[in-house]
Amino acid sequence: MTKITRARLAGAALMLPGLALAQTPNPTTLPDLLVTAPRVPPAAAVPDNAAAAEAVRRVPGNVSVVPAESFLDRPGTTTLQDMLDLTPGVFARPKWGEDSRLSIRGSGLSRNFHLRGVRLTLDGVPLNQADGSGDFQELDSQTLQRLEVFRGAQGFAQGSNTLGGAINAVSQTGRSNPGGTVRAEAGSDGFARGLLTYGVESGAADAFLAYSTLTQEGFRDHSAGRSQRISGNVGYRWSEQAETRFYLSYNNIWQQIPGSVTREQALRNPRGAASANLLQDYQRNIESLRIGSRTAYRPMEGVLLEAGLGAVRRELDHPIFQYIDQRNDDVSAFGRATLDGRIAGLEHRLVVGANAAIGVTDSNRYVNNGGRAGAMTASSTDRARTNDVYAESTLRVLPTVAVITGLQAGEAYRASRDRFLSEAVTAADPKADDSGSGRWQWVNPRFGLVWDATPQAQIFANLSWSTEPPTLSDLTPLVPTAGFSGLDAQRATTAEIGTRGRIGEVGFEVALYRAWIRDEIQLLQGPTAGSSLAQNVDRTIHQGIEAGLDWTARRNALATGDSVTLRAAYTFSDFRFDGDRTYGDNELPGAPRHLLHAEVRYAHPAGGWIAPNVDWVPSGFYADNANTTRTDSYALLGLRAGWDFGNGITAFVAGRNLTDVRYISSASVATSATANSALFEPGFGRSLYGGLQLRF
Repeated sequence: MTKITRARLAGAALMLPGLALAQTPNPTTLPDLLVTAPRVPPAAAVPDNAAAAEAVRRVPGNVSVVPAESFLDRPGTTTLQDMLDLTPGVFARPKWGEDSRLSIRGSGLSRNFHLRGVRLTLDGVPLNQADGSGDFQELDSQTLQRLEVFRGAQGFAQGSNTLGGAINAVSQTGRSNPGGTVRAEAGSDGFARGLLTYGVESGAADAFLAYSTLTQEGFRDHSAGRSQRISGNVGYRWSEQAETRFYLSYNNIWQQIPGSVTREQALRNPRGAASANLLQDYQRNIESLRIGSRTAYRPMEGVLLEAGLGAVRRELDHPIFQYIDQRNDDVSAFGRATLDGRIAGLEHRLVVGANAAIGVTDSNRYVNNGGRAGAMTASSTDRARTNDVYAESTLRVLPTVAVITGLQAGEAYRASRDRFLSEAVTAADPKADDSGSGRWQWVNPRFGLVWDATPQAQIFANLSWSTEPPTLSDLTPLVPTAGFSGLDAQRATTAEIGTRGRIGEVGFEVALYRAWIRDEIQLLQGPTAGSSLAQNVDRTIHQGIEAGLDWTARRNALATGDSVTLRAAYTFSDFRFDGDRTYGDNELPGAPRHLLHAEVRYAHPAGGWIAPNVDWVPSGFYADNANTTRTDSYALLGLRAGWDFGNGITAFVAGRNLTDVRYISSASVATSATANSALFEPGFGRSLYGGLQLRF
């Protein structure tokens, strides 16, 4: 693996598949009740990659720790697909610019814009708004230390109560990446990106600062983008028992939107933009400022206390079919206590915690006059609150078997106060006011089992419940006369079984799951012809397989010290209605049944490496509930290569879709579709990128 930073990472052994598992210590000199192991690790506000990978061993479900080294040697990496294409179970497909369609285990498939169903955080501070919706563009891959992917109920302790779980991005620090970095990239369609970082560590303190800039004209017409990002953090270790870290990030992002087109247009002219997007100059522009802090404190052996705060101001300037102007202020907090010891002679861990998020959005809409705001059409103050408390117990009933039980309780509040139409309310039209509010409560239990079958392999299983309240966008649609919706929370019961570990040169992870869902939030027919609204579907089923492989197939193949490694991620997804009155057992639209990404990498001890890869969707997916229109299958061939020249100098190149296949990357879902339905986002064509990095 090309060395990108000076951080001492364990490389492929830090991510699943391929996580090296060790037997859990079993101290024998401890009394009953709450006592800990003799060695007390230092408290860290941000555990390193090795500690994060070790924590995975305690989770009775599918979790991946993805070190940044696995994607930082890819020039042109700007989307979640670039970062997570070798992480099974994650469906992330680019739409335009840095925007993506993200779904884990079928979460949020009905969301045709922004994000729902996955809790996305940066250093524990939510990128989602307090109502659960969010964007991706504020995530800068170049400044990360790792990604942590908690599928489904594995996001329990991350504050996630959704079907999809959580993804936490962890920033580099002065300890993980000391020294300076200068990085420059360029490529197809006017792509150019630069990065400057510097990390410093001095005694108990460390600091890290990064500045990045990006410009691209985009593969499609009207998909140009510009961005500037500044991020940094400062940490201080008060002692071996306490550490605090403060974060700050600023984003200024301007992005044109090419829009969805018909299936025929997407395949015949993939560079073309939707005519309305050109005429009305569709854009999504974000300016945000985020601050946060995390503190870890170990007052005594067996006790670890953690707490964090975050605040975000986000300005959205968004001309689409209307001109949307929003200012959003969110505040979040979390607290967690971890108690390690023994109960009745058995090793035990108890984790208790709480998460809270509250947000206010000042929302205004106007007539879009060619990308400029015209007459006001709507104005509201929207409020959201989502809070939860949880407790999780891990009891090692045998030296190699741990039983996990947990309980999460939460509540959510959503409200919209109409500041525009309320002035027009008359006795003859009392429904003109679109104000409304709703509250949801839940209790989600979970049960799990982890068996260390061998020192380097585990088998796990869990049964869990999740409850996902609607977002404000679900409740306040832009459809005329829709008003404030009365949606129920989406509830799921999920069973999962799997295994992970390493046998010799083969690292692996495999998980099978089935979720029985009540009141899934899906797009159904709206109040007017051709419109659709987020509504509850009585019953649906999501089930699938997530499988990953990391196999060092040959060593010393052509030279002493070289290696040939195969890495692959396969996802099988079967999402469908369950006896629906309108759609029967039809497939849910938006995601393919099969998805495979594989890469073979040859690394030479002199510093060079080359890695051909394939991205294969063997069968397309439906774009509508009625299952009348679907995409085609496709296979994309790519190639990456690089050379570490020593002295901190690294060069790398990447080619994507080298055979220039025309395909559909993602689709907006609908109730029913025809050949003229503008639902499809064409995939990017052939593109080439190169980069050079200097470490000092």
